[in-house]
Amino acid sequence: MSESKVKSQKSKVKSQKSKVKSQKSKVKSQKSKVKSQKSKVKSQKSKVKSQKSKVKSQKSKSVKSQKSKVKKLPTTNNCRSPTTNYQLPMPQTITLPNWNQLADRSLAGDLISREAALAVLSAPNEVLLEQLAAAYKVRKHYWGNRVRLHFLLNAQSGLCPEDCHYCSQSKISTAEIEKYPLMAQEKILAAAARAASLKAGTFCMVLSGRSPNETTFAKFLAAVREVKANYDLKICACLGLLSESQTQRLAAAGVDRVNHNLNTAESHHEQICTTHTFSDRVATVENVKAAGITTCSGGIIGMGESDDDIIDLALSLRQLEVTSVPINFLIPIPGTPLAGLQQLNPQRCLRILCLFRFLLPSQEIRIAGGREVHLRSLQPLGLYPANSIFIGDYLTTPGQATQMDLDMIRDAGFVLEE
Repeated sequence: MSESKVKSQKSKVKSQKSKVKSQKSKVKSQKSKVKSQKSKVKSQKSKVKSQKSKVKSQKSKSVKSQKSKVKKLPTTNNCRSPTTNYQLPMPQTITLPNWNQLADRSLAGDLISREAALAVLSAPNEVLLEQLAAAYKVRKHYWGNRVRLHFLLNAQSGLCPEDCHYCSQSKISTAEIEKYPLMAQEKILAAAARAASLKAGTFCMVLSGRSPNETTFAKFLAAVREVKANYDLKICACLGLLSESQTQRLAAAGVDRVNHNLNTAESHHEQICTTHTFSDRVATVENVKAAGITTCSGGIIGMGESDDDIIDLALSLRQLEVTSVPINFLIPIPGTPLAGLQQLNPQRCLRILCLFRFLLPSQEIRIAGGREVHLRSLQPLGLYPANSIFIGDYLTTPGQATQMDLDMIRDAGFVLEE
């Protein structure tokens, strides 16, 4: 082979190598472009993920912000009045007792646990009828279907030196009420005649004030003797704080029972009164017991107390072994420090009555002031845990028409106690 041909072939080989090298370079360039595109795609995916994360974070912040704007309500007590647009909040988890077993424990004389007592007050409305049925089981055992009637006379109104925040007759109240000293005996006898005509078994005579002075006390004792001589009525006296000698004189005059409410738990007492102590009230109840007079003592619900306060009140009454327990539901009277306080609705009141029946199984439990205002159309259901009501008016607020009370009792299947 000639040298020129060899050179020509070498040149061709070199040219082919150059082409191959060029193609490899193109392939490498294409791979680089593909890699670059993949990198861009990855970058776009990362941006999308970042945007999703931001959206999720914004949603989370928005939800938390909205939740923080929602008014938080207390989880322990006191549902609101119908004038507000929210209901009593329920705990996240609540263990409800077997209501029938709770009734059996109460009937056996066992003290139900605080956990069970709290469950009675915080149970949902869906189980209210079950609670009422269980409370009625206890009530029926001791009281059958009988309902006791009490007639209340405000025999002396206003002029009180105490600062009870719930009371329209206190020294700090600006409520427009009648103010008068002890009624004349003729008026008291006329009220007793009306009580008898309404088939009330007990005539309750109430005097405003811290404690009666000797002149007033003597006149009161004389009125008691006249009522007892003319009418077949039990007399309940409510005269404020009483000494041992005063309760003994009441017993001698023929007073059957003395009312002196504890009103609230000891821990809450200073929030509603500063002119006398919880111990002062307990001492009066103990003086009544020592004189051999039937004790009547209860409370007022709806004064800003907690569920634990309600339970403590019931336990204090149980410890004192009171016989009759009036349960008042606060009427927030304009001119009193508690005016405008609205913490009750019918369901709440019914649960409270059930609780008192479970904790005080054999006692007379009376639905007292505020029955018409707070139970409203559910008043008949209150007779399932309670066995007593006031008929007629209260101290400074009107009650339901007498015939409506009598019709309610009859229509609900209950009978008046003879």
